[in-house]
Amino acid sequence: MNGTLLVKCVLAAAFVFVFVLSAYAQNRFQSDVYKTSGGDLKVTFVGHGTLMLQFGGKVIHVDPVSMYADYAALPKADVILVTHEHGDHLDAKAIQAGSTAQTVLIMNANSAKSFPNASVMKNGDTKNIAGIRIEAVPAYNLEKPFHPKGNGNGYILTLGDKRVFFAGDTENIPEIKALQNVDIAFLPMNQPYTMTPAQVADVAKAMKPKVLYPYHYGDTDTGALINLLKSNQEIEVRIRDLK
Repeated sequence: MNGTLLVKCVLAAAFVFVFVLSAYAQNRFQSDVYKTSGGDLKVTFVGHGTLMLQFGGKVIHVDPVSMYADYAALPKADVILVTHEHGDHLDAKAIQAGSTAQTVLIMNANSAKSFPNASVMKNGDTKNIAGIRIEAVPAYNLEKPFHPKGNGNGYILTLGDKRVFFAGDTENIPEIKALQNVDIAFLPMNQPYTMTPAQVADVAKAMKPKVLYPYHYGDTDTGALINLLKSNQEIEVRIRDLK
């Protein structure tokens, strides 16, 4: 075998290995697919507060953290959303591994201090990035000091005719209870840092998302939330591995 042919064989083998590794990395996570007016929306449940969305040929990573996935083996992001600067939501290693030179970073102001190329969104801001409408929503604790008001973000993404809400770390604050026309909601459920099942149910009954995923729930009993909302026919509660 001559040198040129050997190099070609090695490169082909390396490509196949990377392709297989990427497929394995994606397939080991649970995913749900939703039909939208703009095509399929695939939501992949990576872990804790970490998610991956694929829509319209775009990849969106939400709070990517290396503890939950090898981002070198996952599809590179067109957009990365970071809700706030805590280490279980902001991970420079994951962001670097999951990015390209064209990746748009959307962050709250404190997270962006370490990323000079990031686009900062404050509570109430709206941006259109890569054809996706992104709204920044308040996320904070009502009385406890873990997540002060005005710092962190939740995000609403409009994907086709679906509005998807990632609450970040928050309690049942009035700003998110007032949200309307949310199709899919991710609400955190681990006291003392975020919400109890009763608080999540309180938000859900006010917001009325069509599908509710508790996330960032640690050891919290997800069955308690199911029981609290079992008589509510408007809201489908889906439990996925997002401890």
